[in-house]
Amino acid sequence: MTVRRWIALACLAAGCLAVAPAVAHHASTPFYDGSRSVEALGVVTRFEFKNPHSFLYLEGTGDDGATIAWEIEMGPAVSMSRRGWTPDTISAGDEIRAVGSPSRAPGTHGMCCAELTRPDGTPIQP
Repeated sequence: MTVRRWIALACLAAGCLAVAPAVAHHASTPFYDGSRSVEALGVVTRFEFKNPHSFLYLEGTGDDGATIAWEIEMGPAVSMSRRGWTPDTISAGDEIRAVGSPSRAPGTHGMCCAELTRPDGTPIQP
């Protein structure tokens, strides 16, 4: 092979490696049902402001009176911080209403893409 072909092949391989991480990231559709909506009203037990995804944990009560532990998947901390979010935007003990797409995993109480408000309907914004 000529030197030009080796250089072209090396550039092609480098380009493929650079694109691979972007292709590898998943969409939420396989994990959450975007055609449905669920609501959770509860008290924050934990807010994990981190990459690659932040998580909000709520403890609420189901229709039967049983305690439900909700796990709400949010965006990456780096993106949320660009919109003004900090690790202190939501604190343990805050009462929150979340409406979002439910988890597809049977028997779980997860959601993503949630709209977060205070119990009185005030949006939670940084």
